Amino acid sequence: MPDGAFLRVAAMALSMLGVLAAAGGDALAQSGATPIRVVAFGDSLVAGYGLKPGEAFPAQLQAALRARGYDVTVANAGVSGDTSGKGLARVERAVPPGTDLTIVEFGANDIFRGVPPRTTERNLDAILSHVGKVSKATVLAGMVAPPNLGNDAARAFAPIYRRLADRRSAALYPFFLKGVAGQTSLNLGDGIHPNAAGVKRIVDGIMPTVVSELRKLEGRRSAVD
Repeated sequence: MPDGAFLRVAAMALSMLGVLAAAGGDALAQSGATPIRVVAFGDSLVAGYGLKPGEAFPAQLQAALRARGYDVTVANAGVSGDTSGKGLARVERAVPPGTDLTIVEFGANDIFRGVPPRTTERNLDAILSHVGKVSKATVLAGMVAPPNLGNDAARAFAPIYRRLADRRSAALYPFFLKGVAGQTSLNLGDGIHPNAAGVKRIVDGIMPTVVSELRKLEGRRSAVD
């Protein structure tokens, strides 16, 4: 083989190796021609209250998914202070048609502001109804009432998210703040909002659920192709 041809073949081989190395264990996610479109839709826990832009949940989730080889964009559709009712009022703007995966996270502000659980459930049901029409998959992130609000609040909120996930065929991540709530080292000074390390813990926790949904999407895409 002439030297020039050999060098071209070698360069192509190295390029392929680079692609495979970047893809890691989830190379199957790279088959699409356009990035996977994820929307993180929620309140301050999504928006990144008190954090730098690169430290918020959507940015950290996007970085973690890309490290696994997923060609993905994660839009930050979080607004600090939002209740489920305020989320419902803007869901049509926040989650556009053509979204591949939507992560829905609301409930903390409802709990703290005394919104009746039945109202929260009704609002979230309407949100999931719209999301189901414009997004190929949905992850519903649950919330748990803190113990100091009493057992009645905890009992009332506990079953909401499972019922909604079953009703709207959404994947359920039962508690968005799992491993973070009550951990001083993982929260800002207010003891409520996660710091950057806390967000990383959230991303690590929800990652298996998100990856499972992305793999299902990839399976459907492969079946169509």
